[in-house]
Amino acid sequence: MSESSAAGAVRDPELLGIYCNDHLAAATGGIELVSRMIGVHRGTAYEPKLEQLLDQLREERAGLRAAMAALGVPVRQYKQIGSWLGEKLSRLKLNGHLLSRSPLSDLVEFEFISTAVLAKRAGFETLRAVAAADDRLDAALLDRLIAQADGQHDWLADARREVAARVVGGNPGPADAAADS
Repeated sequence: MSESSAAGAVRDPELLGIYCNDHLAAATGGIELVSRMIGVHRGTAYEPKLEQLLDQLREERAGLRAAMAALGVPVRQYKQIGSWLGEKLSRLKLNGHLLSRSPLSDLVEFEFISTAVLAKRAGFETLRAVAAADDRLDAALLDRLIAQADGQHDWLADARREVAARVVGGNPGPADAAADS
């Protein structure tokens, strides 16, 4: 059975290519952000987990590139460059401190990367649905990356609450307690 006639097969390879390239660009931005966060949090309890996250993000980006290659989706370098540049420009945001890093930057960065992990997970879920109909994709790898994203988000949600309590106040509490209130 050909790819185009298989039930659930890729309907629009061009749209899938745009989608994958957008996720790849986001992965590049995430890697840049986490690299910077490691420098900021060097010597703290966050450093080892951020280092682990960075390694996993690099692995995930490689997995996405492999999936794109398997599907014949070309990498759009201009999106990679745009994402890299966007992350650098985001450092110029107004945050209440003109010449120094605001403590609010820590909170915003943890919030952003936590949300980005959820978006990345959704991208892997979409590719996993494609993999169910297209054996060019490695379904087992996608399952593992989805589970890995779940673990990343669990840690980031806890870290984000800790940083929020340190920066703006409140009790960080566990994620389940925050959701129940």
